[in-house]
Amino acid sequence: MDQSKMFSLYTDVIVLHDLPEEGIYAGDIGSVVEYHFVANREPGCSVEFFDMLGNTVTIITKPLSFFRLPTNSDRPAVRLAAESLQ
Repeated sequence: MDQSKMFSLYTDVIVLHDLPEEGIYAGDIGSVVEYHFVANREPGCSVEFFDMLGNTVTIITKPLSFFRLPTNSDRPAVRLAAESLQ
């Protein structure tokens, strides 16, 4: 695996695709907490998502290409979790 394609552990990453069943949407920010390597598959990572108080919301495991690093032109935004709207 090309190390330049990997995120450092505990680095913030941004989701590129919606996962409505998990309550995660493109643009959400999470922290890389683990790597996963399976022969003949793209490497993956587990990413933990938190609410604004630091409580874990969920952890998802996806291929590295599902995420990107933040840039200086990204801005955090707030949205209510779907269950809090009901």
